[in-house]
Amino acid sequence: MTVRGDENDKVVALDAGADDYIMKPFGTQELLARIRAAARRVPGAEEMPPFNSPGLKIDFERRRVIANGHPVHLTPTQFELLRHLLLNKGKPVSHAKLIHLLWGPEKHSDDRKDLRVFIGQLRKKIEPDPDQPRYIHTEPVVGYRFDSDARTPTKTRKSNL
Repeated sequence: MTVRGDENDKVVALDAGADDYIMKPFGTQELLARIRAAARRVPGAEEMPPFNSPGLKIDFERRRVIANGHPVHLTPTQFELLRHLLLNKGKPVSHAKLIHLLWGPEKHSDDRKDLRVFIGQLRKKIEPDPDQPRYIHTEPVVGYRFDSDARTPTKTRKSNL
């Protein structure tokens, strides 16, 4: 929300990552309509198809995870982390983006310790061998990547959890 209505200001904001741009003054109905439009663009758990691989099955609608044939209990944060990684399957997701998605903009993106802890816990729960992950891979300096091709585990150093 801003009072700046210059086209260049709008272009800069949208190119910088803003999903929308609304100028003051605005009506409540317009704001609510923009919120509804933004919510339609975000896939919910009920819209994600189940993930199935030989060692990992995830039902997003029912929030159920089965790893290596056993049900796994994930905390809400662990489940959201897994969901965000799967939404970007095969592509690296930056530390900053994951931190923002899980804890919001008030969490400092340079504080990666909590994220490393959650990644480590998630690997212990879903990976056959957390020291040689098949699904959640560390992308050094960048972040993490979910790889559904479980045929080639990669060696991850403990310091890169």
